[in-house]
Amino acid sequence: MPGTGSLERWLEGLARERDPEELAFLREAGVAALGGGSPAELQRLDHAVSVAAILGELKMDRHTLAAALLHDAVAGAALDIATVRERFGEEVAGLVAGVLRMDAIREHQLVTAGAHPEHEQAESLRRMLLAMVEDVRVVLIKLALRLHNMRSIKHLDPEERARAGRETLDIFAPLANRLSVWQLKWELEDLSFRFLEPDTYKALASKLAERRSAREDYLDQVVSSLRGELERNGLRAEVSSRPKHLYSIWRKMQRKGVDFDQIFDVRAIRVLVDEVRDCYAALGVVHGLWQHIAGEFDDYIASPKENLYRSLHTAVVGPEGRTLEVQIRTHEMHQHAELGVAAHWRYKEGARHDPGFERKIGWMRQLLAWKDEMADSAEFLDHFRSESADGRIYVFTPQGKIIDLPDGATPLDFAYRVHTAVGHRCRGAKVDGRIVPLTFKLASGQQVEILTTKQAKPSRDWLNPHLGYLVTSRARSKVRHWFAEQDHEKNLAAGRAALDREVHRLGLADVDEERLKARLHQARVEDMLVAIGRGDIGSTQLTNALADLFAPRSAEPEPPLVAPRPSRERKGGDVRIEGVGDLLTQIARCCKPVPNDPIVGYITRGRGVTIHRRTCANVLRMSGEHRARLIEVEWGGSGGASAAYAVDVQVQAYDRAGLLRDITNLLANERINVTALTTTTDRREHMAHIALRIDISGLDQLSRVLAKIAELPNVLVARRQR
Repeated sequence: MPGTGSLERWLEGLARERDPEELAFLREAGVAALGGGSPAELQRLDHAVSVAAILGELKMDRHTLAAALLHDAVAGAALDIATVRERFGEEVAGLVAGVLRMDAIREHQLVTAGAHPEHEQAESLRRMLLAMVEDVRVVLIKLALRLHNMRSIKHLDPEERARAGRETLDIFAPLANRLSVWQLKWELEDLSFRFLEPDTYKALASKLAERRSAREDYLDQVVSSLRGELERNGLRAEVSSRPKHLYSIWRKMQRKGVDFDQIFDVRAIRVLVDEVRDCYAALGVVHGLWQHIAGEFDDYIASPKENLYRSLHTAVVGPEGRTLEVQIRTHEMHQHAELGVAAHWRYKEGARHDPGFERKIGWMRQLLAWKDEMADSAEFLDHFRSESADGRIYVFTPQGKIIDLPDGATPLDFAYRVHTAVGHRCRGAKVDGRIVPLTFKLASGQQVEILTTKQAKPSRDWLNPHLGYLVTSRARSKVRHWFAEQDHEKNLAAGRAALDREVHRLGLADVDEERLKARLHQARVEDMLVAIGRGDIGSTQLTNALADLFAPRSAEPEPPLVAPRPSRERKGGDVRIEGVGDLLTQIARCCKPVPNDPIVGYITRGRGVTIHRRTCANVLRMSGEHRARLIEVEWGGSGGASAAYAVDVQVQAYDRAGLLRDITNLLANERINVTALTTTTDRREHMAHIALRIDISGLDQLSRVLAKIAELPNVLVARRQR
């Protein structure tokens, strides 16, 4: 096809190492990227071929090369993802889509935060870019795109070149470093250095050029001498001089505060051998040939770097008293050092990827900060501890700042992460411009805007873990502190209301507050109520204490139901019956007790023992004749977590469309079975009265469900029926 000259030349060069089927696949991708063949499309294809050529040098597979060819066409709307998927398969389409997502994140950050991100912001963006991709090849395509762009910006004005150089040093070169793709890293750094510090770059390049001939002659002699010595010792090795890159020389000058003349490892030698044992044998030859410089030896084979880099590094005083740096590694180590993760994606049709390598990449995408980039080992360890925890998400503020949060965080967590005052005044949130509830689960890449009021007024519901407002302990702590700072009397009244509401909702009898405050480790009842009111005692803690308080105590039967206590006890189902042998038990339909309710047994005629709540109205009205048939019982442990108990629940709400649907959907999401349901509506008052019979496992689950029902719009009361 006319206009595909650059594509055909590239494919011709690939023909020596790729089979005809692969070449045909790549040719089809290139032709698809060309489109109609306009001058703009020809220029776009030349760019795409250059990017694919960079990836070809990394020995990437055909899907990666095809994605590189097609990316610009999709980004420019000449092709769509659906067409790519249909013609070239899901894998290529996924890679193209992944690069487009990285483009969108970076462009959003640059537009909103400016072209010169601070170091912390740049680090957050690097972490975010890697966290967002599911396939490491996406990052490699993006790096190749950036490298070709840096090679092609000579025509731009100095300010634009400097901006591109700063972004490359801040974002892309560290990504290449962290994926160990050194040949991309070095060129990205040198090109950035050239545009950021043009005068310094020219001066260093000039000094290297002035001495290049003498240096190359010297290194040729050193290489020849070392190669011969290795052969005499029976070691098969490749010995070569190693180029020192300008940016790394300049960085070392800056770090050590020295001039170019004081940088000794401009002269560097690399030795490649077949086996690990040959590395140490070659090291002995080097140290036998030249004097070793004390303190200049590193064994990264026995103790690899965190990015799995392995090699022996040493420095010696070579011929003519000049310092030499020597690196010794196997061919396999060298392949990893030069190509990094790309070395593992060689084209192997039908071959599986190495699971161990996949785990390594997963770890790299989580940790994303290597010891080499830290000031000292203590700093690295601190960073490791903070970054190697469970998954993180990365979201934007409206100004483009990146905020990192734990997976599952909500807009309210985000608000408190931005600033305590923003959290306290939060009354709503927008995610990507759309209003969402404060319990919405955020995902990486989203933009979050917090809607605030003038006055701080956190809600106590934010502290209820069942309602899902807050995930981070930091945010919960700030809410609790706010309530602690409010008036004592308000906290006392709020605590009294919260306790009464929980007792009423669970349908419990009168609470012995002295015993309750002891279970909550409070010195006084008033202290307990204040702690509840300001959120120090959460709803779950209160519910558990109430359940524990109302659990029957076998040593202290509560009046007025005192039953005789024979010496034997037997177990029946989930209830332990004391002293009367094995009897059938059944839960009373009138009061439906659940585990941790105080209970008593009533011996029936022919139907075993019926289990009632101690506060059941039918039990309290029993005559003396029937009271004689009451027996002491207590909850046993055989029911386990899977046991279900029927409970009657009452809901009162202002009537609205969809009310019953919302309640039943909530119960379905909580995996709670509804066995009976009736509803009546007072048309005059517009009030709905709903009676539910549900199966629950205990008071803690009942409390959580009632709290969630009470949070539904228009619901006034959700409580257990007494």
